[in-house]
Amino acid sequence: MRQRGLLFLGTARCNDHVAGRDGGKPAAAGGAIAAALGTVGPRLRGVRERRGLTLTLAAEQTGISKSTLSRLENGQRRPTLELLLVLADVYRVPIDDLVGAPPVGDPRIRPKPRHVNGRTVLPLTAPGGVQAWKIVIPVSQSTPALRAHDGFEWLYVLTGRMRLVLGDQDLVLGVGEAAEFDTQVPHWFGSTGEGAAEVLSIFGRPGERMLVRASGAAGATQPHADPHRD
Repeated sequence: MRQRGLLFLGTARCNDHVAGRDGGKPAAAGGAIAAALGTVGPRLRGVRERRGLTLTLAAEQTGISKSTLSRLENGQRRPTLELLLVLADVYRVPIDDLVGAPPVGDPRIRPKPRHVNGRTVLPLTAPGGVQAWKIVIPVSQSTPALRAHDGFEWLYVLTGRMRLVLGDQDLVLGVGEAAEFDTQVPHWFGSTGEGAAEVLSIFGRPGERMLVRASGAAGATQPHADPHRD
């Protein structure tokens, strides 16, 4: 857990530096700090609500009074490092997520989940080039809506069972099974209607072929290769 750039939150010496009383750069530093602090309250509220916690429950779990939590979220109280450490631990998020600290020299991808067409999508790569996503498909996503576009896609089932409609093929893939196909072929993938599924999706230009095993609609297991590749 990175704590750089946070010590100003709870120390008078660093606050003196921010104000320029020790010969620092008050204009740039003060403005950046004020901007960062201004986003902490909404971030705290957003994380708490996504965890399904009321202020009362959050107070019980953190040991921080309900009034203090409310003032922090409303921007009426400046957060200290001690408070942020407790909140980050209970909410199970990095402190950087609470203060909006930009990543510096860190190669790790910090996915921000999005909701796309009823599914939860977590990008696992930076924009550009080959793209990878983790997709959570709810049980309600079981009605095929085929589409076609340029590119190639690889799908790998992490949990549950996934239905894949590819042209005139109707397949079911289980955990550990994968499919590779030309996305110019009309296709759709979703739930079998029996439960949710989690899928790893990789999309890009033609690359190395993956070994594919899939179950047909009749339940027979058979290998499947992309008919559009040599």
